[in-house]
Amino acid sequence: MNNHTAKHFVLQLGSLIALYLSIAFFLVLSFGLINLRFPDALNGVWAIESAASSVRLGFAMVLVFFPTYLVLTRMVNKNRRTSDDSHYLGLTKWLIYLSLLVAGITLLVDLAVVIMGLLEGELTTRFILKALAVAVVTGAAFFYYIKDAQGYWLTHERQSYIYAAVTAILVAATMIMSLTQIPNPSTVREMKADNEMVGILQDVQWRVEDYYRSNETLPANLEEVYGEFDVPPVTAELAEYRYEPTSETEYRLCTTFNYDVNELQQQYRPIPVSDSNVMRNNYNWNYKAGDWCFDRVVDEEYRQ
Repeated sequence: MNNHTAKHFVLQLGSLIALYLSIAFFLVLSFGLINLRFPDALNGVWAIESAASSVRLGFAMVLVFFPTYLVLTRMVNKNRRTSDDSHYLGLTKWLIYLSLLVAGITLLVDLAVVIMGLLEGELTTRFILKALAVAVVTGAAFFYYIKDAQGYWLTHERQSYIYAAVTAILVAATMIMSLTQIPNPSTVREMKADNEMVGILQDVQWRVEDYYRSNETLPANLEEVYGEFDVPPVTAELAEYRYEPTSETEYRLCTTFNYDVNELQQQYRPIPVSDSNVMRNNYNWNYKAGDWCFDRVVDEEYRQ
């Protein structure tokens, strides 16, 4: 057995593992993209955020593993064209047929998942596009390895380059399209800062209510709200926030937000937010971009 057989075999195995991961996460990316491009009015914000998260995950994984697959496959095919080791060629043949098996199983499982989605009430457009994505992606891999098992790419090197180039262009186009459907990283970070500010204000509200329950009066300022504990600091990314008592049992919590609440959802299904800066419901945390205040009233159960 040639001393390089193990090395070549590992390269072949690595190529196929990169292929499996590329296919799986490209479908994750495609399904997320379809869900964002064709939103379902019956889905809540969690579904849209989940689709956006799927797009990010799929994009990152495909960006890493698909180029890896192309490079490893190029090295494998070069080795196979120059190798006269029958053991190595036999092992690669087994791996190729294994790839066909995996591609076939993936096709059937993904189609079953897509059909189940249709039966659970998914939009017909989504169903058709997802079924098409599964058929194209797994079909392309199946076709490539059918031809590979026949030795076609070893004797038609130019055609293998063309096939790889066309595939890479389609993958790149899908990835670029997916980026247009999700907020950029800086926007996501600013949205997270808004969520963090809501969390801080919710903590302030809980402490104010607890203070009133113990003292039967509202605290005068944030220092009294937190007592012996440190007031959460204002940072470069977290806006300044304010607590203002407005009566014996009423107070106001204010800060500055970067975006309207649930802006990602509002791209697809707008949520009406009151034009008034007064939010009387103690558990209503809707807000708009810019300076925004939440007016609160001490819960009646704490009043004497």
